[in-house]
Amino acid sequence: MPSGDNEWWRDAVIYQVYPRSFSDSDGDGLGDIPGIVSKVDYLDNLGVDAIWISPFYESPLLDGGYDVTDYRLVDPRLGEVADVEDLIDAAHAKDMKIFMDIVPNHTSSAHAWFQEVLHSEPGSPAWDRYVIKEGKGANHEIPPTNWQSVFHGDAWTPLVLANGEKTQYWYLHIFDSSQPDVNWENQEVRVEFESILKFWFDLGIDGFRIDVAHGLIKDQSFPDIDYESIPEQELLGDPILSPFWDQDGVHDVYRSWRKLADSYDTPRVFCGETWAPSPERLALYQRPDELHTSFNFDYLRAGFDAVKLKESVDSTLLNHKKVGAPATWVLSNHDIVRHATRMAPGQSDHPTEMPTPDNADRGLARARAATLFTLGLPGSTYLYQGEELGLPEVLELPGDARQDPVWFRTQGREIGRDGCRVPIPWSGDVASYGFGPCENSWLPQPDTWEHLSVQAQESGDTTLNFYRDALAQRREEQATGDGEFEWRMDEFTHPNDAILAYRRPHPTNPLTCIVNTEDGMWRVPQSFGTDVLISSGPEVAVVDSGDGEHLVLGPETAVWVRN
Repeated sequence: MPSGDNEWWRDAVIYQVYPRSFSDSDGDGLGDIPGIVSKVDYLDNLGVDAIWISPFYESPLLDGGYDVTDYRLVDPRLGEVADVEDLIDAAHAKDMKIFMDIVPNHTSSAHAWFQEVLHSEPGSPAWDRYVIKEGKGANHEIPPTNWQSVFHGDAWTPLVLANGEKTQYWYLHIFDSSQPDVNWENQEVRVEFESILKFWFDLGIDGFRIDVAHGLIKDQSFPDIDYESIPEQELLGDPILSPFWDQDGVHDVYRSWRKLADSYDTPRVFCGETWAPSPERLALYQRPDELHTSFNFDYLRAGFDAVKLKESVDSTLLNHKKVGAPATWVLSNHDIVRHATRMAPGQSDHPTEMPTPDNADRGLARARAATLFTLGLPGSTYLYQGEELGLPEVLELPGDARQDPVWFRTQGREIGRDGCRVPIPWSGDVASYGFGPCENSWLPQPDTWEHLSVQAQESGDTTLNFYRDALAQRREEQATGDGEFEWRMDEFTHPNDAILAYRRPHPTNPLTCIVNTEDGMWRVPQSFGTDVLISSGPEVAVVDSGDGEHLVLGPETAVWVRN
C-alpha cells in the first residue's frame, strides 16, 4: 500500500465477496461469514489489499441481502456478529482491510420501521420515515408519478395496512416492492444511519461501500419523467437523468458521514456505488469533505473499445484531479454480466446467449488484457470474486432456480443478475466443487467448471496465476497506484486507434502499459524497449527485423514493459 496506512484507499486493490456465493461452511448451500474467514489465506495469497463484502445483514433475501430488516444483525443463515469480528481479526492479521456494504436508499418491507407504518395511521412519525404519497385520480388509484422501478414495472405500490385496510396512499420503491425507499428529508433517518455506521466502525470495520449512493435524495416536486426523450444510460435499465438520481442534496448527507469517518484515530473510508450522468458530476462526490472514492461505471461500460477506454480514462483523471481524488476502476461486480462474457466478440451489456467456444476464448483473452490495462492506471481497482478464475456469465440457469427480482417482475422476459452470482468453484470434479461440504448450492453451477476451480488453476499458465502475478507486480512497481500518468501513442510510427499505450513515470523505475484491442499482431515501436514485466497472454515476442529488436504484441493482449 504505497500511499501509507491512512490513505491506503488511494491505490488499493479491493476484492468483492458476494457472501452467499463465496464459501459455504455448513453445507446448507449458502455461503457464509465463517466460509469467508476460511479463505482469508487465499485472498492474502492472491495479493489484494482489502475485502469488500456485500450485505450479510438480517434479511428475507428477496434481493440477495439488499433488503435489510436489521442493520446491526447478521442474517443467521450467514453467521452472527461474532463471526464478523473473527473476519476482521483474520483480515487485519494479514494486513488486509475490511469493507462492508451499507444500504441506505431503502429497507426491507419486513424492517421494524415499515411494519410500524403498516400498523399506524397517515401522518404518524413512522410514515414520514418513508416516501409515501397520495395517489392521483378520483379514487387515488393512479400512482403519484409515472416513475419506473430499476427492476421494471411501477416504482409505486398501493399502501395496504396490516389489517387489510386499503389506503389512498402509495409507497415508493425504486427497486423491488419489498424494498420501500427511505425518506432522507427526515432527520430521524439521518441520525439512525449514522448510528449504524458508528456501530460497525466501532467493531473494527475499515470502511463502507454505499449502495445506490446517488439515489438517497428525491426531487421533492415529484415530477413525471418523459421516458421517451431520455436515453437509457444505466446498465440496470433506468435513465441516469431522473428526479430520484444525483440530486444536489445528497452531498449534504455525505459531508456529515465524512465527519464521522474522520473522527476515528484511523479514519474510516467510503466508496460510493455512484451512477452519475457525467465524469464531472461523478467527481463532485469525491470532494475532500465527501466520499473518498466512487466506482467509475463510465469506464466499465467502455468495454474492450480502445477509443472509448481512452475517452473514459481522460475524462476521469481530468475531473478527479480537480477535486484531488483518485480514480476507482472496476470491470465486473454482482450486478453486471461478467466481463469475460461481456467482452467476447458479438456480445453486449445484456447478452442472452453464450458466445461460441472460440469467441468465449477471445472474451477471456480480452478480459485479461483489460484487467492488466486497468491495474496499471492511477488510483484503486475493485475485483469481483471469480474473475481471477476467468469465470464466465452463466446465462442458462433454469427458471425455477433464479432468484433475482428482475426475473419475477418481468415474468421471465429479463433474466436478471443471477448469472454473475453463481457460487465459485474451489476444488473437485463435481458440483459444488468445494464450495461447501455438500453437493447443493443456492444457484446451480455448470457441470463444465471443473477446469475453472482454484485447485485446477494452482499451477501452469492459468488465469488465477495471471492475477497473482499481476497483483504481485503491481505491488512491486513503484510507479503503479496513485500518481502521474501520460499517454505514449504519439510515438507510434503509424497511428492506430485500436492500440493504447500509457507511461507511469518514476525517476528510476518507470512503467509502460500497451494494449492491443485488435484481432491481429502489432509491432511495438523500438522506443518502448523489450523488457517485458508481465503480459496478459502468451503472444508476446521479441523480434529482430534487421533494424534492431522490438516487441510484437499478439491480438487482444496487454503488456507491461520497463522503459
